[in-house]
Amino acid sequence: MTHQPYIDGSALGLEPERSFGIDESLVRTCEIALSVGRVDELDGLIEGLHASDLADLLEELSTESRHLLFDHVRDRLDPELLTHLDDVVREDVLEQLEPAEVAAVITELDTDDAIDVFEDVAAEDQASVLARLSPSDRALVERALTYPEDSAGRLMQHELVTVLKDWSVGNTIDYMRERAADLPRDFYAIYVVDDDHQPVGTVPLSRLMRNQRDVRIDDIMLTELRSAHVEMDQEEAALMFRQYALLSAPVLNDTGQLVGVITADDIVHVIDEEAEEDILRLGGVREDDFYEAVLDTTRARFSWLLVNLGTAIIASLVIGLFDAAIEQVVALAILMPIVASMGGNAGTQTLTVAVRALAMKELTPANAARIMGKEVIVGGINGLLFAILMGVVAWFWFGDPTIGFIIAAAMVFNLLIAGFAGVTVPFVLERMRIDPAVGSAVVLTTITDVVGFVSFLGLAAIVLL
Repeated sequence: MTHQPYIDGSALGLEPERSFGIDESLVRTCEIALSVGRVDELDGLIEGLHASDLADLLEELSTESRHLLFDHVRDRLDPELLTHLDDVVREDVLEQLEPAEVAAVITELDTDDAIDVFEDVAAEDQASVLARLSPSDRALVERALTYPEDSAGRLMQHELVTVLKDWSVGNTIDYMRERAADLPRDFYAIYVVDDDHQPVGTVPLSRLMRNQRDVRIDDIMLTELRSAHVEMDQEEAALMFRQYALLSAPVLNDTGQLVGVITADDIVHVIDEEAEEDILRLGGVREDDFYEAVLDTTRARFSWLLVNLGTAIIASLVIGLFDAAIEQVVALAILMPIVASMGGNAGTQTLTVAVRALAMKELTPANAARIMGKEVIVGGINGLLFAILMGVVAWFWFGDPTIGFIIAAAMVFNLLIAGFAGVTVPFVLERMRIDPAVGSAVVLTTITDVVGFVSFLGLAAIVLL
């Protein structure tokens, strides 16, 4: 099939925006064709689309149109299409397939992709799908499901090429030609194993093809292996790939036997997934709910908003302690949100950097004190600069230099605390085995709000009253 990575939207008067993917004109045209029942026009519109582009199209269509389009292509379904869909959308379209159809799709996929698809099959249909798989495929799926979620065992593909070290280059090439149907679709290296199926080396395909047929494998193999255990967290595996610039890595079981391989394309998905997860959690969203129904999205976000309400009440109680000062000096009510806001924003900047550094294993107990010191200094410098700026503004705004001094002093103190808390909060949560991306933002904003209000209003109560 010829790939058509870009659909020209000039017919609808739209300028092309990128050189890959789908454009708005295709989505509109398909939506119209589906809404008026002109299904026969779809083939001309989607012909040549790559599986990932067709997945994008399905995601951008309305739910009703998505069902109609998927039903139109299900008889000639490219199994790769399902691997490119968002999890929520994939669950939705899988409900349109019979267990036998799902089993046929899983059979065509590499084991790592097959597991991703199988996990999104409705729980009540999973047993039926498993029953329709061949004994070998069923055994692979069932074994993969025994490994922890988000582990190397779930991420790996079982299809790989292994040879013995006393083989020759010629033996290896002939073996791969004879077993072509059983080889993985994409692979970068051949793994050399001993009699116990434990890896002793690897031969990159480029090195294999550059040598003569009579050269022994153990003469050209690389003996330095970076391997992952089946229960290694996928984020740790991604860091290993980054650290050592790997294209693939063997996965070993408890006895050191080679059971699978992780490839670079798997790691790309992991990096994207982990980054998305951290961003969503920092924003108070547990998971990607972009394609969820309204009630499901509302329910998922309510709990986090409830926590934020609690922290807001705490800040309000602090303000209530200084109600007498606020009643007598109206300027305090006008200016106090500025101190809290600046502290919260400065802390969030530090927090974002710290959470990333923790995820990348760059912030450790060995350098934590130095990083904290740096962020406190940065907070202090920014605090002084903004204190001068805001102090002058407040002085001229209310015609009172004392007001300018109070907000300046409070801003310096709050930004110092923000820099310290921005590193300390995620670091402490991580040491407590709590995901710093989940709770750091709430704790930080509570600290900067409370410290900002106490420092500003407390100083005002002392100086002005």
